[in-house]
Amino acid sequence: MADKLIALEHARALVLKQIAPLAAEPVALGRALGRVLAQPVKAAFDVPGFDNSAMDGYALRAADSGIGRRLHVVGESRAGAPAGREIAHGQACAISTGAAIPAGADAVIRVEDTHGDGDAVELAAAVASGANIRRAGEGVRAGALVLKPGVRLGPAELGVLAELGYATVSARRRPRVAIVTTGDELVAVGESLRYGMVHNSGAIVLPALIERAGAVTRSNDHVRDDPQSLRETLAHALEADVAVICGGISVGAHDAVQAALADLGVTTHFAGVALKPGRPTLFGTRGRTLVFGLPGNPVSSLVTFLLFARPALIALAGEQPHARRAHALLAEAVEQEPRRAQMLRCTLELRDNGWWARTSGPQGSHGLTSMLVAEAFALIPAGDGALEAGARAEIELL
Repeated sequence: MADKLIALEHARALVLKQIAPLAAEPVALGRALGRVLAQPVKAAFDVPGFDNSAMDGYALRAADSGIGRRLHVVGESRAGAPAGREIAHGQACAISTGAAIPAGADAVIRVEDTHGDGDAVELAAAVASGANIRRAGEGVRAGALVLKPGVRLGPAELGVLAELGYATVSARRRPRVAIVTTGDELVAVGESLRYGMVHNSGAIVLPALIERAGAVTRSNDHVRDDPQSLRETLAHALEADVAVICGGISVGAHDAVQAALADLGVTTHFAGVALKPGRPTLFGTRGRTLVFGLPGNPVSSLVTFLLFARPALIALAGEQPHARRAHALLAEAVEQEPRRAQMLRCTLELRDNGWWARTSGPQGSHGLTSMLVAEAFALIPAGDGALEAGARAEIELL
């Protein structure tokens, strides 16, 4: 089987090659967090739309300012309630942060630099023309391109869209994912275990990973090692945008997923990656449906989802997936695998000479607790011997 394994980067490229972003749909702004913008957003007007004060104080003519000068206070400009008169020579207008600058005024003096006295104010400083004024269009100019397609909308993006008056946006549809976990040994979480059985952690972990990737879980089914039941369950899963099958993809006597997928018309693009953990990982397509076969061991399924399925879901949603790569020095020696690269779960420590990576615990494919404190994967290339402590390694941030 070793000669049929493909390299990690080749496998990831094959996955992304099969993807076209999903269709766009209108989304209410209040429900658009995490969605990916499908169309460019331009400003229809200036933001802010008027000159306004950057702080509480008095609007005045800069030429009238100076230490000890007294000005006549003629009204107030409040946020949402502009002053109704022009400021003349020798006059000032009380003003609050965000309030419109009255006509005739060209500066704002801070309230801390004044002494109010009824209808008059005494100044304790001089200000220059334009001081403490936020100009119209200072944030965004009318007609400017504000957001490009492919941007995932976070709180800041939603705030800008709200400022621009967008009640709805055009966003890519969220990918719908069908999960299938396989195996006679799996028991639903909450049910009592019999000897030889394990809880179906994948039925909990995979929906969480899918949600984190910006997609939605369409179905979450467990199927026993029965060929007919497996075929029926997989047929239903293939109606989703993405099918994620956990377990049953290796070459054991009870691993029937590959054969069932072939019977259902799935084209397999690879079935085996030169990677530890994750060697039996499978990727296929049927029409526009993407199919990921992940190993059944908890760590292997989580790692391979992050490496292969997560970038695919991001690309389907219209965003460009980018692996967050960096380099770190190994804090301990690591044995290499002769024919497979390794993705080691590791923690990171920042020292004077850069980042140092240390394995986060036992690296067995069943040890899910090693992911509890993991901050990155350390990519250890295939080779003979060991990488000594202090060796430089590529890392992929989680």
